Amino acid sequence: MVGYRIGIDVGGTNTDAVILDDRLAVVASVKRPTTRDTGEGVADAIDAVLAASGVDPALVAHAMLGTTHCTNAIVERRGLGRVGILRLGAPATTAVPPLEGWPADLREAIGDHAYLLPGGFEVDGRLLAPLDERAVREACARMRGEVDAVAVVGVFSPIDESQEERVAEIVAEELRVPVSRSARIGSLGLLERENATVLNAALMQTLTRMAGGFVAALRARGIPATPYFGQNDGTLMQLEYALEFPVLTIGCGPTNSIRGAAHLSGATDALVVDIGGTTTDIGVLVDGFPRQSAHAVEIGGIRTNFRMPDVLSVGLGGGTIVRTDGNSVTVGPDSVGYRLPEEGLAFGGSTLTATDIALAVGGAEIEGLTAPDVEAGLGSVAWAAMRAILEDSIDRMKPNAAPVPVILVGGGGIIAPAELEGVSTLIRPDHFGAANAVGAALGEVAGQIEKIYRADPSDRRASRADAAAEATERARLAGADPATIEVVAVEELPVAYSDGTAVLIRARAVGRLAA
Repeated sequence: MVGYRIGIDVGGTNTDAVILDDRLAVVASVKRPTTRDTGEGVADAIDAVLAASGVDPALVAHAMLGTTHCTNAIVERRGLGRVGILRLGAPATTAVPPLEGWPADLREAIGDHAYLLPGGFEVDGRLLAPLDERAVREACARMRGEVDAVAVVGVFSPIDESQEERVAEIVAEELRVPVSRSARIGSLGLLERENATVLNAALMQTLTRMAGGFVAALRARGIPATPYFGQNDGTLMQLEYALEFPVLTIGCGPTNSIRGAAHLSGATDALVVDIGGTTTDIGVLVDGFPRQSAHAVEIGGIRTNFRMPDVLSVGLGGGTIVRTDGNSVTVGPDSVGYRLPEEGLAFGGSTLTATDIALAVGGAEIEGLTAPDVEAGLGSVAWAAMRAILEDSIDRMKPNAAPVPVILVGGGGIIAPAELEGVSTLIRPDHFGAANAVGAALGEVAGQIEKIYRADPSDRRASRADAAAEATERARLAGADPATIEVVAVEELPVAYSDGTAVLIRARAVGRLAA
């Protein structure tokens, strides 16, 4: 019996949906406007793709969702849970309290429940201060009924998780709310790891509500599929794992496009240019997966250190507004976004957009539409400006000066010229407009671990094996078939300020979806 997959990507302008067969070939793809209530847009996209494909809902075995829901919640300060923060670092870290530097509106959204308690370790694993369990219980008593989740953050906890584990047990006993532990989310840096852990705790109920609507939409249509969420390294995680680590869904939109572009084109190493309705996102495809950013990532004004794709975003999309002022022409960065079908000139509206320019100069065609009447000089200048934005952005992401292959995807991809400077080959694969949804539907599931080990520098085999085993276990927990999991990377990185025996080992394992 054929087991189909349905993939859905919720973007700022459109919600895309595809159905893949058991050979991962595209059966049907649709695009629907994103709605204010994302659940309605998702349900509409499911109905549309089922109708377009003719597939029996009962035969859909897996359902994958990539969503910017958590990113939007942080940026808009909307729908976040109240978070209690327990930092195990007194008295060493009292100079910089939790939430230092956070925007006032975001602090207000998560509440003021931060406690600095005795605890923590040195970078070499020695005890910095013993845990005070009575102080933990007293903090819990003050937070009772006031928080929806708790973030537990210990100084150098990635070296020794024992204090965080014990505090998590106490919080579970006292408050019975979800607990987010920093050692499972970020790496060494205390403040960035703490920020990421607090955001993760704040998003737990946010994603739980979103997931509830998604599962209800599937079941109402008779789809028995196992639900998965896309994560920011381009792989999938099972629903239960996603609810524990909702912060990992941030950034999954660009990675879905990169993974989908790789699948549709067959390329493994290239730049991926995803042109949507509002922005163009450019990522780097390495060995079939998105390249990860080597720098701390700022989200909603908060500096974090969890893994994110290396993506450059610029304000150019199909709905980007083009203006004239005397002899000058400006392109964006604002956009009509999902209102393009109502406001663009070619659609009968009154706003000149990048899509109108592409149609007017003969750079693109849309079935059923006539090119709008745009003055030739204006069209030529605007077209050149759009080209310059793309070429400059591609040049900033190239690994060196040599021309690179580029895979062009996204619904706004029609506004790109057929040739671009610095590009060796421009690939527009079939179904390029729904590459993000295709990426969401692909089957790999990954687990990753970053951990500090202390070992003889001449022989770290046991440490590498332990990291590989933990990454494998995380991949299994995320929903991978244990028989197919492979460790695809193990890296050793030096640890600053250590005596030379400490090393950060990063391991990554990938497997196919469990049946």
